Order: sequence, then C-alpha cells, then structure tokens
Amino acid sequence: MLTDTKKRVLILAAHPDDEILGCGGTAALHVRRGDQVTSVVACEGQSHRYRGRDIAMEEHTRAAAKALGVQDVRMLAMPDQRLDTMTLTEIVTPIEVIVREIQPHIVYCQWGGDVNRDHHLLFEAILVATRPTEPCIEAVYAFDTASSTEWAYPRRFVPDTWIDVSETLPQKLDAMRCYETELRDYPHPRSLRALEHRARAWGNQCLMDAAEVFMTIRRTLRHGLVG
Repeated sequence: MLTDTKKRVLILAAHPDDEILGCGGTAALHVRRGDQVTSVVACEGQSHRYRGRDIAMEEHTRAAAKALGVQDVRMLAMPDQRLDTMTLTEIVTPIEVIVREIQPHIVYCQWGGDVNRDHHLLFEAILVATRPTEPCIEAVYAFDTASSTEWAYPRRFVPDTWIDVSETLPQKLDAMRCYETELRDYPHPRSLRALEHRARAWGNQCLMDAAEVFMTIRRTLRHGLVG
C-alpha cells in the first residue's frame, strides 16, 4: 500500500481522537514519505459528552495532528453523537467538497460496523462521497477504532491489510496524549498502555513488532494486475 510514488491521502474520522486510534501510525508513515495528508474530523466531539463545556477539543486535535506531522486538518463541527439528526445528504455534501478539492489517491475511514452510531452514519456517507465516480481514488480502507470496533456485535471487522507502524508507534502514542480528556486508565482500551499492546498484538499476527490494521472497502487497479 505504501509505494515509492507520492500520494494524496485523506483521513476521515467521526470524532476527535478516532483519527489517531485508527491510523495515527500510518498517517505518520505517509508524512515521512512526503505524501500530502489531510485529516478530517466530522463531529465537534464535546457538546454531548461534555454538555457544552469548552474543553478545547479543536486545540487537542490540532496538537495531535502536529505530533504526527499532519499540517492540513479540517473540522466539520457536526453535532456530537447526533449525526442521526441530519440527513445523509447533509453529511455527504461537505465530504464530497473535500474529496473533489483534495483528489485523494488513498482514503482511510471509520468502519461502519462499530458500536458508535456516528461511526456507522459517517461510513455510509463516505461510501457515497468516495464512490467510483471519483476516479482519482485508488483505495478506500476502513480502520479499527479502540473501544468501538471491538465492542460492536456482530464482530464483523476482519482486517485484510496490516501496516507496520513499529517506527511510528511512539508518534501515535504522543499524538494520543494530546487528547487528555479522551485518555483512560489501563486496562481501558483507550489507555496508552493498552493502545501499545493492541498495536503489538496486531503486528505479531504478521511477524511485525507493531501494526495498524484495515479492511479494504474498495481498491481499483487501473494499470493491470498486481505483480
């Protein structure tokens, strides 16, 4: 998935911290390679859980992106835990605008089978916004989100792609530290220690020290077969 050719990469996450939990190490790898990475967070992430208290979530998000080296961060400020109060078109439209502007080659997104309803609705919108009418897109991958993907039922997230993040795992953990309100004590899956264990457990499945995993939603090969 990571080749020598520079790529435009789009990360689409429902809430602040999902982009780090799901593909923080992979985003850092793309930055190191010189790829253009844009991170989009759909929901503002505080009005529901923190009852309107301003906890500087946008500042946390931008600090986390900086820890990964990601410079282009977009906050769509949709209502937290209330995407079901919007029409699908209202969710799709701003994402489509960004897709047409960025013209991404690779898209990483929330998995639609997560326990969180916002994740499911955002995934449906992403399927529309990244449909094959946008020929620039070579691949769409859904990521695993700690404390959401594994808590869903039925457990349908079956990864088919492992990315070695052994070198960038420290950056991922540093980025997660920026989300001080979202961190939990071990053994909660959103604790730093558990996140490190998770990355190493995924990696060990494919003889890597640490990995992030993805499900291929769509992959288009326009220049012949692989290999």
